[in-house]
Amino acid sequence: MRRYGKHTDEDDIRSRPNRKGNRPRTNIRPKHEDAAEGMVLTVDRGRLTCLVENRIVMAMKARELGRKAAVVGDRVALVGDMSGKKDTLARIVRIEERTSVLRRTADDDDPFERVVVANADQLAIVTALADPEPRPRLIDRCLVAAFDGGLTPLLVMTKSDLASPDKLLELYGHLDIPYVVTSREELANNDAADLVREHLTGRITAFVGHSGVGKTTLVNALVPEERRRLTGHVNAVTGRGRHTTTSALALPLEGTDDWVIDTPGVRSFGLAHIDPSRVIHAFPDLEPGTVGCPRACSHDEQDCALDAWVAEGHADPARLYSLRRLLSTRERTEGD
Repeated sequence: MRRYGKHTDEDDIRSRPNRKGNRPRTNIRPKHEDAAEGMVLTVDRGRLTCLVENRIVMAMKARELGRKAAVVGDRVALVGDMSGKKDTLARIVRIEERTSVLRRTADDDDPFERVVVANADQLAIVTALADPEPRPRLIDRCLVAAFDGGLTPLLVMTKSDLASPDKLLELYGHLDIPYVVTSREELANNDAADLVREHLTGRITAFVGHSGVGKTTLVNALVPEERRRLTGHVNAVTGRGRHTTTSALALPLEGTDDWVIDTPGVRSFGLAHIDPSRVIHAFPDLEPGTVGCPRACSHDEQDCALDAWVAEGHADPARLYSLRRLLSTRERTEGD
């Protein structure tokens, strides 16, 4: 006879059988203190190519990470088979804290952001001066994403034999962005790679640009094909016989600790995820002037304190114009 209420004891408690085995469920996860450290080089359909010490290791994300995704440039902790042999697979059990992120959305109405690259120090924005024509709105959007994500921008202008860089330099000169100007001949004989390499020392640099501007050609010159094969990455070939990058790929510069990350060509760069308040950090000469701004100031309204700050001679008016132009890119389409 079963007893109820205050007269019950432990013999009256029914145990629900564990259908999946005798081990009780627990929320405690292993710490994996002996996990190996690695860097994600590329991601392809759920498989991640990682560099662990001097070996290329294929891995997959552990279930315990949930929806958290590892991206190119991530520092990760791995367990399992780290031999790097064919048909072996390790597990990524931890993604370390990121120092920077390059993010974008599909368009400005898309609420879901995508992290393209993690832990890069610099964003090289590659644009042709002609064929195809430069797209300042796309450049502006890449700059905003760089400033927001904690990356230092570098402007790389190609095909200077077809058009002068003066107009673009005038547009971005007040942003104090380092730049490189190259021609098709310099790109063909690797002189362009030498010019760009001077800006890569001690850094992880992600390259981004519209299709056809020569971005992947430049990366191929920086990292010869035999070095690219070490990652096991294969580029797709277009109908015209040109190689095109199909996924982000991290590549080491030979003889250095520097890295370049080639990303797929972009047609648009959505900024729905951007917090405009972070863009001001890229303007240290203007940032002190925001102390008197109203709460949630857009820095382009009647009560903005930056107008008085500039009028008092603390900063160049052209810098304020550049800031406001960049902030307004979220409100304009790239074709405007």
